[in-house]
Amino acid sequence: MSQATEDLAQGVAAGERRALSRAITLVESARADHRAEAVALLDALKPGGRQALRIGLSGTPGVGKSTFIEAFGMFLIERGLRVAVLAVDPSSARSGGSILGDKTRMETLSRNPNAFIRPSPARTHLGGVARRTREAVALCEAAGFDVVLIETVGVGQSETMVAEMSDVFVLLLAPAGGDELQGVKRGIMEMADIILVNKADGDLKQTATRTCSDYTGALRLLRKRPQDPEGYPKAMTVSAVTRDGLPEAWQALETLTEWRRDSGHWDRARAEQARHWFMEDLRAGLLARLDSDPDIRERITRLGEEVADGRKAPTVAADEVLAALGKSTVLEQD
Repeated sequence: MSQATEDLAQGVAAGERRALSRAITLVESARADHRAEAVALLDALKPGGRQALRIGLSGTPGVGKSTFIEAFGMFLIERGLRVAVLAVDPSSARSGGSILGDKTRMETLSRNPNAFIRPSPARTHLGGVARRTREAVALCEAAGFDVVLIETVGVGQSETMVAEMSDVFVLLLAPAGGDELQGVKRGIMEMADIILVNKADGDLKQTATRTCSDYTGALRLLRKRPQDPEGYPKAMTVSAVTRDGLPEAWQALETLTEWRRDSGHWDRARAEQARHWFMEDLRAGLLARLDSDPDIRERITRLGEEVADGRKAPTVAADEVLAALGKSTVLEQD
């Protein structure tokens, strides 16, 4: 590890926000030399053993995720907690660019010294979570933050990947959203620990209460999960504007977290998540290896043309590439 990376690790451990920003930039970099430094940085910070409450937050576009996060973040800070927000913005399929405007939508929270907001592009990752978001979470924990909020791109079947890096998964929905039970799909409903119906204020308050009752009934139809105490998962109403329901939502999160810690589900879940991300990194590394080897890349191009022309079955072509990759690895070891 270079001296610069060692200094960066010390800055993160001391809770310096600028050092944390630089560290996240380092782990998000695709450059090989930066990746080596990022691995060394993460390894140096691991012995700290700090654990934050990781809250995954998803919701349909326009439900008010940013407004809710700002109100909820300030609520937590007022209770003496340090809050980090990792907001993943969608990337353009054509240009690859992202707006990354979350800081402008959370102006009050972003100025608070006990808060840290980091928008990141989703790039091509299907889960709505940037590939290195998990490592950014670890850095926020090392920096001493008590709560890490992971805001995802939006709702969809692939969005459930956020559950693989969070302790509690919150689904934020709007009142009178039409057939939203079908829209969010059964998969994400089964992942949700708490459903919060936002905008429960003014003329929408009654509608939000009715919508919350509908979701409460829908949750009863789902099979009880071993990681839940009695009464979970549950649906609740909140208002990010008036802050109504925020204390109750936080109490529900604390109750669930404490039960999971006491019952051992917390430790088992984190162990399974670590194993999951080990396999994900392994797959990503293998794909990168395929792309970086010129001989294998040329073989892939040639076989791809043969498959497209119908001269070779896709399965047979894939087996040839994997065999070539194995031979390449053996030659490097020799």
